[in-house]
Amino acid sequence: MEFKHKSVLLEETIEGLQIKPDGIYVDGTLGGGGHSYEICRRLSDKGRLIGIDQDADAIAAAKRRLEEFGDKVTIVRSNYREMGDVLNRLEISHVDGILLDLGVSSYQLDTVERGFTYREDALLDMRMDQRQTMTARDIVNGYSEKELYRIIRDYGEDKFAKNIAKHIVLAREKKELETTGELIEVIKAAIPAKVRATGGHPAKRTFQAIRIELNQELEVLRDSLGGMIDLLNDGGRICVITFHSLEDRIVKTIFRTQEDPCICPKEFPVCVCGRKSKGSVITKKPIVPSEEELLENKRAKSSKLRIFERKW
Repeated sequence: MEFKHKSVLLEETIEGLQIKPDGIYVDGTLGGGGHSYEICRRLSDKGRLIGIDQDADAIAAAKRRLEEFGDKVTIVRSNYREMGDVLNRLEISHVDGILLDLGVSSYQLDTVERGFTYREDALLDMRMDQRQTMTARDIVNGYSEKELYRIIRDYGEDKFAKNIAKHIVLAREKKELETTGELIEVIKAAIPAKVRATGGHPAKRTFQAIRIELNQELEVLRDSLGGMIDLLNDGGRICVITFHSLEDRIVKTIFRTQEDPCICPKEFPVCVCGRKSKGSVITKKPIVPSEEELLENKRAKSSKLRIFERKW
């Protein structure tokens, strides 16, 4: 299957990066290379792009897509949490821009055997990096009822989380749940018929929760975003596209803290904690897709772009 993924907020992100022709840029979630292609088009022969992704299919697709740019492009199979190490190995200390386009790609959703989709029956997988041994099946069958409730409540924000967790545990006592289809039937049974008829696909939130937990998506973002800002040159920018309220909250909070890190009590006349601002938040409110983009790509619906500029 061809790697297809329509880049969300493409123009807004490219504009937000303020690309310098001779600059060095990192796409930490390379995917099919849509955003990277537009970055490379704006680079001179001295410019450079480093693309990072943990998905082998994405790496292969991006190599094909970015082939015309030759030595300007370096592609590394890794998780963006290792960005500092990746740049260190390439003998790069600082860069002019970083891009993260979070969440699951259209390709991953549409490739049935990857087990991300709740629209087809497949083995419970959901790994973004297939070198990882743990799968969605391990979570569904191995987590306690309390743990399942926690992730479905927190990451899926599903008001029926408690009942869904209970139904999963009851079902797996009879037979281990192995496929997305089996899990969907259990979820449906846990949600009132009236709600199922009006509230979109009943499994959407639970599948999202399991995927986020399995791939540690929020922990990776929380643990690495601040360090990425340290990798930026003076005037360099980081653009982050989120698709989930919890992701967006993490980005918003970290950007604000990097802009104003002072922890002194409000009544202090001057700052004595010594924490210095690392730059400024460019987007006081997140940038969201235009009506035109939403008509062309319904998966852009929940996307938000936030931008931070480094100041030394």
